[in-house]
Amino acid sequence: MTRLGPWALALTLGGAGGALFAALDLPLPWMLGALTANTIAALSGLTPEIPRPLRAIMIGVLGLMLGSAFAPEMLDRVGRWSGSMAVLLAAMVVTTLVVVVYLRRVAGMSVVTAYFAGAPGGINEMVITGGAFGGDERAIALSHALRILFIVFTVPFGYRLVAHVHTMPMAQSMGRLLEVSAADAAILAACAILGAAVARLLRFPAWVLTGPMITSAVVHLAGLTSSHPPAELVIAAQVVTGSGIGARFRGLGWGEVAAQARPALGATALMLAVSAGAAAGLAAVSDLPFALLLLSFVPGGIAEMCLVALALGQDVAFVSTHHVVRVVMVIVLAPLAFRLFRKTGAGQ
Repeated sequence: MTRLGPWALALTLGGAGGALFAALDLPLPWMLGALTANTIAALSGLTPEIPRPLRAIMIGVLGLMLGSAFAPEMLDRVGRWSGSMAVLLAAMVVTTLVVVVYLRRVAGMSVVTAYFAGAPGGINEMVITGGAFGGDERAIALSHALRILFIVFTVPFGYRLVAHVHTMPMAQSMGRLLEVSAADAAILAACAILGAAVARLLRFPAWVLTGPMITSAVVHLAGLTSSHPPAELVIAAQVVTGSGIGARFRGLGWGEVAAQARPALGATALMLAVSAGAAAGLAAVSDLPFALLLLSFVPGGIAEMCLVALALGQDVAFVSTHHVVRVVMVIVLAPLAFRLFRKTGAGQ
């Protein structure tokens, strides 16, 4: 019962912040509004919290949404994504090296802490792996939380200010709850439950997201359904996701975050610069648009960047596939690469 207060606080703040951002016609309003309200509350000494089961359910909804972006006519295009995947891998290597050197010299982090704070992988995996190697788990977690916070804010507002791209109404891209048939609802629910269960059994990274995403993609590619999760659920998922990011800062003070904000902002700027350079280079020699490649290469959270892609009317299947591959590659290769990194003396 004592946790009902923090849960209600987070959801109330998230809903109010999202509604305010929507009324002001700001980019990605439901997620960014919820994120802003809960971040301010957490840093001001309040204790907003999103219950894990609710967050897991809503992340599963986002997985279904990402999988629903795949369609049978896409099968002949998937094979042509290998070139962009190769560029993504190269950009990840450059990003990690540049950011690690920056964090070592500017923030004074140890080699271990700087490496796992700079590797563009999932926050939970980088904290656990970095801690196992002797890194400062709190510094790694805060660096990644600030990275996601900065990128999620920078990219949508950047598209609005520079490219004058406005986000699409969610109902227009997803449809409404009453438009989903009982059969399609049953298929999507089965994808969420079975996909998450199998992905957890197989120890997939971010299994609550990747499991439903993969099963949803399979049934959509097979033509078994063309339905999407309704806009109402996706908006709720955005509120929960944004609130969860903001709630990560509970227990921290403005001073502690401010001290980490400068190096984190610099690291994020470097990540954006490398991603933009890689996207511009590939766009110049291919028929892939820069805007799509930038969303695919920028190392934000999987769910967050795919929501940005959806809101901006970009190819969600392309973006989500690249981000899943990025996170999987970092999780698999980061420990091995770190041993080589330390052995060669890089970053010293």
